Amino acid sequence: MTPEEKLRCQARAAILKAIAHPTRMFIVEKLHQKSYCVSELTDMIGADTSTVSKHLSILKNAGLITDQKQGTSVYYSLQCECVMKFMGCIEQVIRMNLERQAAFFA
Repeated sequence: MTPEEKLRCQARAAILKAIAHPTRMFIVEKLHQKSYCVSELTDMIGADTSTVSKHLSILKNAGLITDQKQGTSVYYSLQCECVMKFMGCIEQVIRMNLERQAAFFA
C-alpha cells in the first residue's frame, strides 16, 4: 500500500466510523429529509441533549453535516446527499444476507 493509498483509506475509515453508530445513522437519515435543530433531534431520538450534541459533533467533524444558526437555534443539515446512496448500498447488502440466511434455513 502506498502512502497515498493509506491516507485515502484512513480518511474513508474515519467517515465510516462516524456513521457507524445506530443513532448517527438515524440522524443522517433524518437530515436527508430536512434540517433539524438539536431539540427536535433530541425529541426524536429520546436521548439527552448532550448525547445528541456529541453525535452531531462527530458527524460534523467528519464533514457529513453542516450547521447554520437561525435566531437562537442551530439547525443541522446533510452536507453531501450522496451519503444516502451508500445507505442504499448497505440496505442491499442486508437484503442479500437475509436471502442467503432464508435459503440456508429452507
